[in-house]
Amino acid sequence: MNKLLIIEDDLALAAILARRLGKHGFECKTCHHASDSLLMARQFVPTHIVLDMKLAEHNGLSLIKPLRQLLPNVHMVLLTGFASIATAVEAIRLGADNYLAKPVDTQTLLNALLVTPDTTTAYDDIEELPLNPKRVEWEHIQQVLATNNGNVSETARQLGMHRRTLQRKLLKKPTADNR
Repeated sequence: MNKLLIIEDDLALAAILARRLGKHGFECKTCHHASDSLLMARQFVPTHIVLDMKLAEHNGLSLIKPLRQLLPNVHMVLLTGFASIATAVEAIRLGADNYLAKPVDTQTLLNALLVTPDTTTAYDDIEELPLNPKRVEWEHIQQVLATNNGNVSETARQLGMHRRTLQRKLLKKPTADNR
């Protein structure tokens, strides 16, 4: 049986994920504090972990390496409400198997959790398209904004732009076809 540890500080979301994934054959346990996560992982010994990137005052990225050292074969998915290319790269570099932006539907999360080497895409066959400069700028702005806990004024100061200019840029999220 697949055992899933959900490390999420939003109690309602953690309960919803546990209920939904429990219906798909996972034995689920939830943990709401970064400080308790390693102990719970050691006791429960999950086969899968869903880890929130922002855990109250802690960063879930800092838990990836210790969890990976404790459970080298665990399948780990990082969830975040502050998705950016930079954090996705960092999460994978640290040892996460997948990275998903919130809100996430049950099927997408199941697909990420149940990926096996024989079901993964052959990435060598995918033609790499360059990212649109507007998209790269938007992703960078999102990362700086997340670092500043959503403080637009401080983000504008750090980026060297006027606050209103930043607010206009935030409203103009590039579409997926603009990449």
